[in-house]
Amino acid sequence: MTQEALLTRWPTGAKETELIHGVLVFAGGFDERDLETARRTYPGRRPVLNADGGLEVHPAGPGALTSFVSRVVGVSKPEDGA
Repeated sequence: MTQEALLTRWPTGAKETELIHGVLVFAGGFDERDLETARRTYPGRRPVLNADGGLEVHPAGPGALTSFVSRVVGVSKPEDGA
């Protein structure tokens, strides 16, 4: 692991972490690599990248998934989270 990876990849690269209505929200500049890591870390839950580049880990459940941040900024396209 490089210093750059340690400072930018999830979970060590998270600038802030919050729990909102049972959803873990990690602020940072994440991408598909981090999303795949979150899928392996939280089996049975639904991680999704939000409009700000953050990562949200939602509880398991049916139907389409829309991130909190995407709802607030007006991006309403549901993510599959799978």
